[in-house]
Amino acid sequence: MAKQKKLRITYSKSAIGYKKDQKGTIRALGLNKLNQTVEHEDTAVIRGMIQKVTHLITVEEVK
Repeated sequence: MAKQKKLRITYSKSAIGYKKDQKGTIRALGLNKLNQTVEHEDTAVIRGMIQKVTHLITVEEVK
């Protein structure tokens, strides 16, 4: 079985002034404070969430 990639997501820009659904997406990713970093499995669901708030976060692939 192939090992699944991980994504390192960093909250880099405040969500103040953006829509509620974008703030909710940031929260659903597990991000609470600026410059906080979390790691998630690289799945279609996470990729969709990233696409929605790409202007607020920084994403790196981790092996």
